[in-house]
Amino acid sequence: MAQARILIVEDEESLRIGLNETFAGEGFAVQICPRGDAAVAAVGAFKPDLMLLDLMLPGMHGMEVCKHLRAQGATLPIIMLTALADEKQIVEGLKAGADDYITKPFRLAELHARVAAQLRRVQAAFGAPLELPGCKLDLTRGEVLRDGKAVALTQLEVELVKYLLKAKPNAVSRDELLTKVWGYKEAVATRTVDMAIAKLRAKIEQDKEKPRVIATVRDAGYRWEL
Repeated sequence: MAQARILIVEDEESLRIGLNETFAGEGFAVQICPRGDAAVAAVGAFKPDLMLLDLMLPGMHGMEVCKHLRAQGATLPIIMLTALADEKQIVEGLKAGADDYITKPFRLAELHARVAAQLRRVQAAFGAPLELPGCKLDLTRGEVLRDGKAVALTQLEVELVKYLLKAKPNAVSRDELLTKVWGYKEAVATRTVDMAIAKLRAKIEQDKEKPRVIATVRDAGYRWEL
């Protein structure tokens, strides 16, 4: 995955700088963050493809960072960095939403192999950017590329597209989207889905008034057409 973005959340300065220099030197786009309470905002602003997350952090424990991100719907791979080879803690971290872990001190070659494996998994899951009329839709980065400019998608918009793609060629009802994408426990009377679809169409359709990508199916909901 060329120019993949890595967020390094680590409070130990020497390790943070070393990892930054290593991954940046290999062509990754890197951002570093020394505090747990700043990591969540950094994910939203930087939109990393992968995060290296230390557990013992000031501001917010790494476990809580992981739980918070997953609760918000973040899907990026998270590799825990832990100084304790404690099986119970590792299991808790994986249950919190981490995808992998590595114990300190670690060999850079092993860390690189784990990072590469996670990025390959993401690439395999979402594939290359989708070619749409007039733009490219990159679900891995969460953005639409149009006329050389990138327009960011929200995490909810990414999940909405994924769900419609998995369902095609079938239409998906508003109630199903509210349950599966928004996480509502029961159907409610709301225009939330319609407003979200309208915002998404404004980003991916050539003409949002005459949509070709996401069709409205009368009495059925929405369907991904391409």
